[in-house]
Amino acid sequence: MRHTATTLAAVALLALGSTVAVAQSSGYVGPSSAPKAAAQNAYSGPSSVPLMTVKQLLDDGRDDQPARLQGRIVSHDGGERYTFEDATGRITAEIDNEDFPSSQTVNAETRVELLGEFDKGLRKSEFEVDRVTVLP
Repeated sequence: MRHTATTLAAVALLALGSTVAVAQSSGYVGPSSAPKAAAQNAYSGPSSVPLMTVKQLLDDGRDDQPARLQGRIVSHDGGERYTFEDATGRITAEIDNEDFPSSQTVNAETRVELLGEFDKGLRKSEFEVDRVTVLP
């Protein structure tokens, strides 16, 4: 009887884990893709936040500086970490599930604009994304 209770508990945990995985929808489907939740509609008009390149941001950016980057998300590095690339270089981008566009698929070939904030650290720097917009 003890074996049956243990088996039932294990099956219940597996079922719960499967339900959580299915509840997430996909936003980025490029290399090493992971399920993502759908994003809410967001403002898509003009912005006073400066458009920068990865090189400009890494060379001259200040901690907590708002910026926009245009390029491609070339890989998913686990969790909320992605590699973003433009013609000048690469930077780690932290992107929450809800920051991907809800009705568009993003993969390694999709041109996107990232709106967010530069997180400049002593050992590493990354871009904390508030919104991902697919470019035409």
